Amino acid sequence: MSTGAPAPAAPEAAVPAAAPAPAAVAAPEPPARRWADEVLYFVVLDRFADGDAANNVKVDKKAPGAFHGGDFKGLREQLDELSSLGVTSLWITPVVKNIDGFVTGAGFPDWGYHGYWADDFNQLDPRFGTEQDFKALVDACHERGIRVLLDVVYNHPGYNSRYLKAPETKGWLRSEEKGTCGQDDLTSCVSGLPDFKTEQPEVAKYLLDAQISWGKRSGVDGFRLDTVKHVDHPFWQEHRRRTREELGKDFFLLGEVWGGDRESLDPWFVNDEMDAGFDFGFQGNALAWALGRGRTVAFDSYLRSRHKVRKGYHLSHFLSSHDVPGLLFQLKGDVSRFRLAAALQLTTSGIPVIYYGEEVGRPGGDWPANRSDMPWGSRAVQPGAGLKRDEALRGFYQKLITVRRAHPALSRGTHKGLATEGDVYTFLRHDAESGDAVVVAVNRGEKKASASFPWPEAWSGVDAEDLLDGSRLTAAPTMDVTVEPLSVRILGRAR
Repeated sequence: MSTGAPAPAAPEAAVPAAAPAPAAVAAPEPPARRWADEVLYFVVLDRFADGDAANNVKVDKKAPGAFHGGDFKGLREQLDELSSLGVTSLWITPVVKNIDGFVTGAGFPDWGYHGYWADDFNQLDPRFGTEQDFKALVDACHERGIRVLLDVVYNHPGYNSRYLKAPETKGWLRSEEKGTCGQDDLTSCVSGLPDFKTEQPEVAKYLLDAQISWGKRSGVDGFRLDTVKHVDHPFWQEHRRRTREELGKDFFLLGEVWGGDRESLDPWFVNDEMDAGFDFGFQGNALAWALGRGRTVAFDSYLRSRHKVRKGYHLSHFLSSHDVPGLLFQLKGDVSRFRLAAALQLTTSGIPVIYYGEEVGRPGGDWPANRSDMPWGSRAVQPGAGLKRDEALRGFYQKLITVRRAHPALSRGTHKGLATEGDVYTFLRHDAESGDAVVVAVNRGEKKASASFPWPEAWSGVDAEDLLDGSRLTAAPTMDVTVEPLSVRILGRAR
């Protein structure tokens, strides 16, 4: 739910010499990259990289609930980590001023290092840096062709926030202290946090003015919307109108509807309140299949169902996040099976989200371990200097991302199961617009296995190439693909 923690309770043409010089013609701008083609990287700002020790306040790297020092400058200094991986978009946690105090309901002191416990929506948290630092980060990302999504919260401020006490705002909130929390999604106090009465025009305008101002001043490309179902539809419709009018018609909105899937997200798509939403079912389905639970045909059916999302809108899928136990943790550290899940994530439809560090084997864990520091290995980058990294896993991610970005079939193509029984799952992705087609074969079994199916028509009898290792398959009426145990092959038309 992104509330920060569980509830406290738990050639050039010739021109005649006499002719006047031709007017300069501006080169046409390249078409904007489609959001369907993005590979999104999600960072908990405080846990990634500390670039300015001067803004460290009450930093304690050993305490799971304390600030660890990550900031705008640190993230900007480590953007090579993202661009060399191949990601195209960055999502960062909220950056507004959070409450100064802590809560203890988790069993230990827990501060607002994650950004979801706002105390002033019109100020940046100084522990992350200045407005100039924020803008410099966004500009540096744009120089690398990386878009930026800013996480914004409209549903609630932090525990004991000043909004609860200031005479001009205390009437804006429902709270447990006042006994005014409701029982439904719109009026409940999520995790015991004070609930903004966003249905009131004055409250809605204040919050919208604040967040849209940050959008304008920073130049971010979109918002990740927190706790969407806890704010009413009229608010989100006004939000969409204002962001398009004030931040640009292509300003992207990715919403978190807790537990969301294609069907439950549709009420926000049908009224064009956001562009994309998280498919919470992907992690569990990928986990179960990788572990050998359930039939392959059922997993294929799930993946096909994701293509039924309303036209023009997107699902976004993750293996790990700040709110759920990481997939590698749930796999008990089995990197081979984690690689299978990563391959499936990056070869199926939807906007994939890579949660910081999972690409280098950050173990994660259940909360709060799922928000541990980014591992930097031998590099002297705080707060995660010395933490072990799996560079081989990162290299695998680089290959997968390179293949995805080179093949539009993987991000916007149709999905067709080719072999959906047993442990070798094989499917075809085909993009009619570009003519691109890719075959993916994943073996979750512990023995070498094969699958056979007709040679893809889109390849027109041309040889195939393994896009991961460069090996070739000779064109034939039938394609026979052999896959090593716990391995994946991604095949494309040979060039």
